[in-house]
Amino acid sequence: NQVLEMFDHAYSNYMEHAYPADELMPLTCRGRVRGQEPSRGDVDDALGKFSLTLIDTLDTLVVLNKTKEFEEAVKKVIKDVNLDNDIVVSVFETNIRVLGGLLGGHSVAIMLKEKGEYMQWYNGELLHMAKELGYKLLPAFNTTSGLPYPRVNLKFGVRHPEARTGTETDTCTACAGTLILEFAALSRFTGTSIFEEYARKALDFIWEKRQRSSNLVGVTINIHTGDWVRKDSGVGAGIDSYYEYLLKAYVLLGDDSFLERFNTHYDAIMRYISQPPLLLDVHIHKPMLNARTWMDSLLAFFPGLQVLKGDIRPAIETHEMLYQVIKKHNFLPEAFTTDFRVHWAQHPLRPEFAESTYFLYKATGDPYYLEVGKTLIENLNKYARVPCGFAAMKDVRTGSHEDRMDSFFLAEMFKYLYLLFADKEDMIFDIEDYIFTTEAHLLPLWLSTTNQTISKKNTSTEYTELDDSNFDWTCPNTQILFPNDPMFAQSIREPLKNVVDKSCPRGIARAEESLGSGPKPPLRARDFMASNPEHLEILKKMGVSLIHLKDGRVQLVQHAVQAASSLDAEDGLRFMQEMIELSSQQQKEQQLPPRAVQIVSHPFFGRVVLTAGPAQFGMDLSKHKAGTRGFVATIKPYNGCSEITNPEAVKEKIALMQRGQCMFAEKARNIQKAGAIGGIVIDDNEGSSSDTAPLFQMAGDGKNTDDITIPMLFLFNKEGNIILDAIREYEAVEVLLSDKAKDRATIFKGKMIPNYIIDGNLEMENMDQKSSENDSHKPNSEEAPSESQDAGAVSEEPDRGESSAVGDADPLSPGSAASASVSRADGDPHAPGAAEAGAPEPACTPEDSQPQEQNTQTESNSKAHWDSKVQPMESILADWNEDIEAFEMMEKDEL
Repeated sequence: NQVLEMFDHAYSNYMEHAYPADELMPLTCRGRVRGQEPSRGDVDDALGKFSLTLIDTLDTLVVLNKTKEFEEAVKKVIKDVNLDNDIVVSVFETNIRVLGGLLGGHSVAIMLKEKGEYMQWYNGELLHMAKELGYKLLPAFNTTSGLPYPRVNLKFGVRHPEARTGTETDTCTACAGTLILEFAALSRFTGTSIFEEYARKALDFIWEKRQRSSNLVGVTINIHTGDWVRKDSGVGAGIDSYYEYLLKAYVLLGDDSFLERFNTHYDAIMRYISQPPLLLDVHIHKPMLNARTWMDSLLAFFPGLQVLKGDIRPAIETHEMLYQVIKKHNFLPEAFTTDFRVHWAQHPLRPEFAESTYFLYKATGDPYYLEVGKTLIENLNKYARVPCGFAAMKDVRTGSHEDRMDSFFLAEMFKYLYLLFADKEDMIFDIEDYIFTTEAHLLPLWLSTTNQTISKKNTSTEYTELDDSNFDWTCPNTQILFPNDPMFAQSIREPLKNVVDKSCPRGIARAEESLGSGPKPPLRARDFMASNPEHLEILKKMGVSLIHLKDGRVQLVQHAVQAASSLDAEDGLRFMQEMIELSSQQQKEQQLPPRAVQIVSHPFFGRVVLTAGPAQFGMDLSKHKAGTRGFVATIKPYNGCSEITNPEAVKEKIALMQRGQCMFAEKARNIQKAGAIGGIVIDDNEGSSSDTAPLFQMAGDGKNTDDITIPMLFLFNKEGNIILDAIREYEAVEVLLSDKAKDRATIFKGKMIPNYIIDGNLEMENMDQKSSENDSHKPNSEEAPSESQDAGAVSEEPDRGESSAVGDADPLSPGSAASASVSRADGDPHAPGAAEAGAPEPACTPEDSQPQEQNTQTESNSKAHWDSKVQPMESILADWNEDIEAFEMMEKDEL
């Protein structure tokens, strides 16, 4: 009843103050007409002077049992709405809201007519309008790829002199991939096959352009070439409904190829993007690399889609995380970080979370989801309700409003909330006879057997033969999936109940344990020692497992269901969160770009350039363009943690030392005292490399480091061994420490240069220096924005050797609640900072945590080391460009 009252408040205010305008402006009690109000950019592409909100609301009126109002609304649409306006609209928005609204209205109109009480006068008028609109959208598909232009002029189409559109080159994946339900329904209703054919062609093209190794799709694609413009991939804005429509197209149209595609994508999503309870964007070419450290609110639809898929556990986990964000901020912010703070503070009354709540209640029968729905209703009334309707939130933190009430609020929010609470007798028809479009419009399932103008097997694309034994045949189950286990959903939610606020209140039992002679308090991240068997046993009890990675790091993964009890699972989750915070505290806001170590002596002459991590103390190489040049010498003791015993060998040279056992700054002071002009710290993790591990900054010791005046750089083990091998082979090895690699003309200016270098093309040789197998692929800071933007800083702790930071090369495995990658490295460029947390992969481990197994080989033949396995230049350049594009994309905070 409360939902009905709220709907009446919103709908009556739209009809009274806004109709026939597209939207209601609830703060100023007037309608929003395109061109008469200040432009809101792309948001206005949904407005086409066609009474958008009324069309979008048609089938909602019937779901809410307002049949008289529906009949009046249909007559108004037929009489008043003009689809032939000279206005440029979004193909995507017009399809899902207007075409979908007309088809949904037609679907329930013919149902009511058949029942015999209402709509007896109706003669398919809404369908005729839908067909007219369908033809108006078709010019957008006039591309060689079959992908539609993002916008179309309702009157003039595209590329017409008066169309003012048709020059666009890019569209979002969801924009091109969210057409099949409406277009196929239009074809099935009318018997005109062209609509379904065009929508299928667009879907086929996206499928063909998926990244074949990851099976993921990007956010934005070039409509002419099919090249991915934005290569990040997730389940939120820009992609969301593409996945939704693949599964629902299979349900509505019965075409196995759609299910095959969905299953292929879904497997990739669960492998790379799903990091329960989070869903994090990754790069399609490097899916182990997170593309951003925040999530957008549109991904809230995904738990509902997982219910249709039948994958309930991750649906419950993600939904619970989202619900806690809502409880913290009253609404789901447009975007929020992985540590659940506001990233974009707006909330335009989006319905996706309500949608997932409805589907989860359908699947589990758990009354908890009724309480969730009640919270949504209370928050809408308390914070969004205004005298003229409901106003979008401009900032969920302050509660400020925006003069906006989108059509989807009436089309979807009230539909899902009503269905959540409605009993069967509250409905005048069986909702199970219909499938919801992404805008929650109703399309009857009987369309699957009507006017099948396309052969069931799509022959325009080759598909692998379906293997039933390895194939997830899926169909929505309309019954409760777990009738014998009413606690099923709660058992999954319980370990996540404090994931957002991180307060993790101790239970009574835990409080009692911490007193007297009972068991010890839970293990804290700051006390954790990976070499302590007792600590490892506690981790196991908390459901946290330790995995040794081949690159020398250690990954922590929590599976809450493997914990000894729900209290232990809660401890495990808190432990993982503390790991994130521990690493975040070690980071500095100041970011330093990587540095270069260039071997300039015979026989390298500057060809070998190694990527080195900078230090936050000592000489700033970026301010000394000439850099520091000198012969290298290995110090004794090799760790540099006490007074140097071979100062005569180190004086006026660049000291080489091993990482570990003391602070970086302490090493620097010891070699500076011995007369060294610079220092290179070499990682002691066998096989570590800048190719596979992210660079970091060497931090100071918390004291004043102004006394350190020499430059200090850090090399991973593989790069450091190149210098050590060179010493063994040639004895005298000279290097240049600089902010970026220098060309040989600069290095050898005024010096004797071997003839073969003079004769060679200096420019080509400068390229050669990048082609060494052991090159880090990032010879200078300009060519490697990824490092300069992401270098992290970590300090060492003397009582535990060298502590580690968060690593993010390995995402959480599906089903885990949290994960952490750990190494003996002192920092990680992707570690979540105090202001912006990364993937929940926190880590910290002491000196003794070196993995038992190493999967790397050190080449003993140094000549083979230099001369073999040189990568083709094209391959290296492609890798550079891909890395640079990937990290530049991470900089763009845009949906």
